[in-house]
Amino acid sequence: MRFYTQEDVLAFGSVKFLYIKTSLSNHIFTITLSRPEKRNAFTPTMAEEIIFALACAHYNNDVRCLIINAEGPVFCAGADLNAFHDVSANIKNPTLPLIREEAKLGDAFSEVCKPIIAQVEGSVLAGGFLIICGCTFVFSVNDALFGLPEVKRGIWPMQVMASLSQIISPRKTLEMCITGKSYNAVEARQLGLVTNITNAENIAEQVQLLAAEICQNAPYAIRQGMNAFQNLKDIPVNEQHSFLKAQLDQILQSEDAKEGMQAFKEKRSPNWKGK
Repeated sequence: MRFYTQEDVLAFGSVKFLYIKTSLSNHIFTITLSRPEKRNAFTPTMAEEIIFALACAHYNNDVRCLIINAEGPVFCAGADLNAFHDVSANIKNPTLPLIREEAKLGDAFSEVCKPIIAQVEGSVLAGGFLIICGCTFVFSVNDALFGLPEVKRGIWPMQVMASLSQIISPRKTLEMCITGKSYNAVEARQLGLVTNITNAENIAEQVQLLAAEICQNAPYAIRQGMNAFQNLKDIPVNEQHSFLKAQLDQILQSEDAKEGMQAFKEKRSPNWKGK
């Protein structure tokens, strides 16, 4: 990951997050947005904290799945524009390693190459789309709303377009950007923005069940497969099958592939090594 190196994340134990919380249990790494008093709108520092947490999960072989959830009634209201425009309004985190380049959430999520589940229990607005569009699965409660209201403030969701256009059609992307209207969970699922809708009482359990299911499968194969999927768009169409065959050959030589075959023959659960 270009934002933080493997050496940078060694400082994880000494970092005291200001705006997020993290936990690791049973191979599941959870990142909780924890700025509910500001509707989890992210400052430059909060964005760096999220990216650092993603980097820690990216480099940690014990992590097989990530969950992104949030405190308070709003999942994420996007960027805190005041903190981005006024340097003095952005509180720095002195315990955080220096980021290698400007924080860009959309790029950071695309570099993780591990399954990420968004647990959305409140509305997602503006730059909050950078988070949910970067997730593999998005679980939403019934009453969550999704919208890009930037044009109502005289601006445009520029970076969001890059993430959103990977998920929904160009026309719908422009519709969301131009109208600034809100979409309910059902409409968001029809667009492909949300993958699952459930009620507030069950969402945490449903997310944990999916995360546990993911963790039962080969982590190395998932990581390599997701990386290949990310790179596929840059490969000419007539070279894609050759590229993917080479990726498969690499996976077949892995310890996890050999263990998976052996476990299948012996009719037992595999003991994954992640390599």
